[in-house]
Amino acid sequence: MYSICVVEDEAALADMVRLNLELEGYVVEVVSDGAEALEIFKRPFDYDLVLLDVMLPNVSGVDLCRVIRKTSQVPVLFLSAKGTTTDRIEGLKAGGNDYLPKPFDLEEMLLRVAILLNANVQSPDIESMEVGDCHIDFKTFEVSNHKTGATTTLSKKEVALLQLFQFKKGEVVSRTEILDKIWGKDQFPTTRTIDNFILNFRKLFEENPKEPRYFHSVRGVGYKFTPDE
Repeated sequence: MYSICVVEDEAALADMVRLNLELEGYVVEVVSDGAEALEIFKRPFDYDLVLLDVMLPNVSGVDLCRVIRKTSQVPVLFLSAKGTTTDRIEGLKAGGNDYLPKPFDLEEMLLRVAILLNANVQSPDIESMEVGDCHIDFKTFEVSNHKTGATTTLSKKEVALLQLFQFKKGEVVSRTEILDKIWGKDQFPTTRTIDNFILNFRKLFEENPKEPRYFHSVRGVGYKFTPDE
């Protein structure tokens, strides 16, 4: 479940944004003061996305974004009444990922939020991984088998799923989480789709696909990737 911090000093707008985000299933925290937000962002935090108003009491959203970028690459979406090209460029140069001028359409805001969250999870900062005799290059989408010399090209979804498994290695990842993070909320594949991806991974990476060493099924929950130590 995604966690979002909304930094907005206009109470009515903050409540409306919170309500609509919560209706989409997000966990939302609202902060109304720039100084309060500064104290939050100066310490490690676990938000998946930050929505920043530009004009805030005490500390501006642009300055807050600069503070965030010192320690985190969490997606930042600016929400601002200052919508000129110069304003947008300033926000993006400060490290913002997107900029939505006020007044904005709530459906557009939700779409931008979904895109930023999906992009953030699908592209963790992992360039490659090793599974058994195979080296996976996430830049070229190629799998190279050290033992046989064979090379296989993966699909974008396969790469995204492997990145997620590597990012959460040793943890059980539910089918629901995989669907949300890899396919997003605007696509509706079945859980059987994931099962087929795992079957393909076992054929590609496991010495014996019927007795998997790396890609394990957790009955009724999802899957767990256990790499060699």
